[in-house]
Amino acid sequence: MGKIHKNSQLPPISQEVKMLRSNFLTCQLEILRRVSKRFINSENFSLPLGRLSVNDSDQVVSLDYGNRHMKFPVVWLRDNCQCSQCFHKQSQSRIINWYKFDVHPKLQTIVWNDHQKNLSIKWEDKHESVFDVDWLKKRDFTPKNQEEYLAKTYRPIRKSWRKDDFSSIFHSFDYNDVINTDAGLRDWLESLAINGVARITNAPKDEGVCRLVANRVGFIKKTHFGEEFIVTHKPDTTNRAYLSSELQLHTDLPYYEYKPGVNLLHCMEQSSSTGGTNLLIDGMNIARMMKEMYPEYYKLLKTVPVDWTDVGTELGEEMHNIYRVPVFQMNERDELIRINHSTPQRGSHFTVPLGLVKPWYEAFDTFVKLARTECAEFKTEAGNILTFDNVRLIHGRDAYDDTSKNVRYIVGAYLDWDIIFNRLRLISVKD
Repeated sequence: MGKIHKNSQLPPISQEVKMLRSNFLTCQLEILRRVSKRFINSENFSLPLGRLSVNDSDQVVSLDYGNRHMKFPVVWLRDNCQCSQCFHKQSQSRIINWYKFDVHPKLQTIVWNDHQKNLSIKWEDKHESVFDVDWLKKRDFTPKNQEEYLAKTYRPIRKSWRKDDFSSIFHSFDYNDVINTDAGLRDWLESLAINGVARITNAPKDEGVCRLVANRVGFIKKTHFGEEFIVTHKPDTTNRAYLSSELQLHTDLPYYEYKPGVNLLHCMEQSSSTGGTNLLIDGMNIARMMKEMYPEYYKLLKTVPVDWTDVGTELGEEMHNIYRVPVFQMNERDELIRINHSTPQRGSHFTVPLGLVKPWYEAFDTFVKLARTECAEFKTEAGNILTFDNVRLIHGRDAYDDTSKNVRYIVGAYLDWDIIFNRLRLISVKD
């Protein structure tokens, strides 16, 4: 047989040969199409659902499943092994022995099983792990999936509002729906979590109503003021909230490290005088405005600690509370997680360097006056339960006349956000 040299010329292909070759290829493709169609329609054949790949450089497993592209760090997979040696199903908790854990685990084999819809891993230390696809889908590390989890399961995303937005975000929920249905309870709590305020209407004239509402969620938070407290004019009180004079803007109990998360204020009787108007401000919005308009003051209000105090006697018990924290408490993303403000409860001890005192007062003065311009004003009616976020909103009340014929009578209680979020998650599992 002759060799074909690099520079040799092949004879040209005739038109007849080209036609024969084309017809042959067409026949072959048709045969493949028919065979493929028969097998695809067969009960014994299905296209693969999942496809695996492993990036050795960053130690990440990628799984394409349906229309989902998911990613999982190798070390996280080993840490979250669901076998009985590593995970206790009854308590839903990890029991892996961390003292023997290797933060650089090595894969021996990793297999996707289409039939069982799971991911099977054999590790270099001979341990085996199996992960169901539904479990993996909920924990996918892609940003979109993580954002959905945080909004749906962790906590509803809060929406900031200004004074002019108040009428559109202040939603009302019927008392009987909240007490008797999970849907009514969920709708109220979600609105409260998102907007920081919501109103329950048509509540009976009974001092035990706040407890009934709190019990639907979990339980009341007890403080030095008891579990339920009465807000009405008390001339000999040690608490300014129990006077009929103006109640300046504040948050409740800033002197507690774990201050109450939510206020419940059940209006039993409302003053018919022109006063008694509720004032509410979204602290998230005020923090944002301070950051944009007065960045240096904003920095002071989120970094300079203030001594919040309460000294006195309540319900026959002496108290001396101090908590030292800035006006704005922010998280790692510079988002407000708690606002602290109460002029009566701002202690006379100011344990900061002398050079910070004057600029802090200037910043604080700007904050208070800015907040007052953003007040939403309204008046609750008998049968209303005003509920609002005490770690986010600032509240107050106008002065009102108090006589034997003109009484304002409020029953209050507190809830913690942990208890509220717990109830929301439990309701969502039932849906």
